[in-house]
Formats: sequence, structure tokens, C-alpha cells
Amino acid sequence: MSAAATLSSTIDATGFVKLGAQLPMLASTLAQAVQTLELTLDAQQQRMLLLYLDKLLVWNKAYNLTAITDPVEALTKHIIDCLAIITYLPAGTLLDIGTGAGLPAVIIAICQPERRCTALDSNQKKIRFIKQVSSELGLTNVQPIAARIEAHEGHYDVVTSRAFASLTDFVQVGASCLTPQGYLCAMKGKAPTDPELEQLDARWYINTVKLNVPNLEDTRHLIELSRKNV
Repeated sequence: MSAAATLSSTIDATGFVKLGAQLPMLASTLAQAVQTLELTLDAQQQRMLLLYLDKLLVWNKAYNLTAITDPVEALTKHIIDCLAIITYLPAGTLLDIGTGAGLPAVIIAICQPERRCTALDSNQKKIRFIKQVSSELGLTNVQPIAARIEAHEGHYDVVTSRAFASLTDFVQVGASCLTPQGYLCAMKGKAPTDPELEQLDARWYINTVKLNVPNLEDTRHLIELSRKNV
């Protein structure tokens, strides 16, 4: 029996509200994605990812967390999408700007319990959701903060975001919170344009990684930037 089939047949349904009868199928899809992405996640971590998805959908209406309400689509476009960057992230403390419902901050925290993750968003309701879900999942390595990035103090080894439309805007605000040898990691759909890269080339080393997200036809990229002349 495959690892995916094993997980889907043994997963404990306790605590799940929204996923219901779809839980075995979603567990199998997640396990297959984890295997494809060559991640080392045990059954408990995969269950936590599914519980996070369940709570995201349960509290979506109250907190306005996502426009995606179908569990299968949400699993792919939120959970697996974030999982695709895990192996490319440099080590160290992490700040996720404009985290929304905790994407990717909470996903990273579940996958890498040794990493300290700060989830930053100006939306108080979404930060309240992250606090609640982190408490329920027993995540002690997530610090949710309700603030604008311009008002946040602190320096991190890695700064992530999947919310910025403009790479240059992300670099402008993210650089102030980065350690000298740190990395900015932007989750993007399309790869940056040449004009965008030219604006940043003088000060930053730029590495564009094309991501292969299981079950997702849309393009995904991770843009990794580190300072020149540190």
C-alpha cells in the first residue's frame, strides 16, 4: 500500500468539521503531493495541514479569509501551493508580510517546527484567526502580529510574501526587516519581467525558481533575492 493510501485510510477524523466525507480523498491528495515535492512530513504534520484547511473553511465567512470555498481547490491553491516553496527556503527566522490567513507562515511553521515564524498583517480579524488556529493546533513557533510592515521593528533571516503584486514594492518594504545576509523570498505566479529585474539588479542577486505545484496548472515561481556588496 502506498504512503498516500496508508495515510488516507488511517487518518483520525476527530476535530474535522468541513472536510467530512472528503477527508480520505484530501488526505491521499496531500500525501501524494508531499511525496512528489520530496518533503519529509510525518502523518501528524499532514493531519495538522488538513486541520488548518478545515479551520480555514469553517471560519472563512466570519473572518473573510479566502475566496476559495471548495476543499479540493483550497487544498491545492493554498496548502500545496505553499508546500512547493518549503525545500527552497533558506534557514533561519522568518517574517511573512501580508500573511492573510497565515499563508505561507502557518504552513511553513507546521512543516518546520524548528523555525520561528512571524505572521504579519494589518487585518486584525485575520491575525485573530491565526492566533486561534495556532493555539488549536499547538503551534508554538508562530507569532501573529497585527501591524503594517512600515510600523514593524525586527530583523529576520528570511522575509516571505505571496500578497504583493509588484516585486519592487515587496523588496522596498521587505528589505528594512532583513538581516544583512538574509533573503527575500517572493511567491509569484508569473516570472518577473525584465524591467522589474533591471530595477533591482544593481543591489540584489536574483534567483528565479520555477515551481512545480502538484495538481495546479497555473504557473508558480519563487523569486529569491539577497543583497550584493554586504
